[in-house]
Amino acid sequence: MNRITYTSIVKDDNPSLRLKSAVLNLPLQKKYIALAKRMLRYVKDSRDDEKAQKYDLKPAVGLAAPQVGVNVQIIVVVVDDEDGNFIEYCLANPKIISHSVQKTALSLGEGCLSVEVEHQGLVHRSARIKVRAFDVLTNEMVEFRADGYLAVVLQHEIDHLNGVLFYDHINLSDPWKVEENTLIIE
Repeated sequence: MNRITYTSIVKDDNPSLRLKSAVLNLPLQKKYIALAKRMLRYVKDSRDDEKAQKYDLKPAVGLAAPQVGVNVQIIVVVVDDEDGNFIEYCLANPKIISHSVQKTALSLGEGCLSVEVEHQGLVHRSARIKVRAFDVLTNEMVEFRADGYLAVVLQHEIDHLNGVLFYDHINLSDPWKVEENTLIIE
């Protein structure tokens, strides 16, 4: 299997990023398990400066299958927790089954491997979410809660599966306006 590189990432001028991704049948076909693991390798290796330079990777905390040209419902997420350990998800058919009324946003806005032009502004998302998905690494259905930065990253990646990009959420008339009941993450 070919290694995913930054050059192979689908950019936002490609209409395929605006399509809804197909729900996958379970058990997953081997080709989709392999794809998920290649995506996870990209994200993990992108966090290592030496590997990132060697393999043409830009830093990432998540990746969705449409970003690598396959419109199926697979996402991967790797973020650090408060203790400096990393939390890793490799999910098929992820669905947000509940979310908080309270909102959150990253203080500097969001970025994306598929978006080369900077889009400044706050991206308001749910502060807490509950996700149901098929965990590719454990080969079982899972349900879990996420909050803070992890919740933001998961929502960003799940948006890709619905043809939504982060800048679709930015208030064009007042990009840095903090909505009521919003927790800003520094």
